[in-house]
Amino acid sequence: MAKVLIVDDVTTIRRILTKILTEMGHEVVAEAANGQEAYNLYCEHTPDVVTMDISMPVMDGIDSVEMIVKKDPDAKVIMLTSQGMKDQVVKAIQMGAKSYLLKPIDKKNLQEAIEKLGVT
Repeated sequence: MAKVLIVDDVTTIRRILTKILTEMGHEVVAEAANGQEAYNLYCEHTPDVVTMDISMPVMDGIDSVEMIVKKDPDAKVIMLTSQGMKDQVVKAIQMGAKSYLLKPIDKKNLQEAIEKLGVT
């Protein structure tokens, strides 16, 4: 069971991800609505996995990943994005994200992405 931080500015998406992750047996330790909150909550909870939206107000997911990985080079961040954001996904991976998934999130793909990170 992984401890997960969910980061997305859309409340409905956070609720859906919480439901999916909980059904998979993971523990959602916190939720953030922007990249700055994500960084602060990462520092507070040190989750095993972060699911991170790219486009958010205040601070986007790319800048947040960069900050998180500077603090913890072993951070395991999965970027969540819509179609057509290939350049941003590439930049997020360059900043230290370990994986990405396209929205809408499929339960099987999310589980596989978490398993590939070596988190159970």
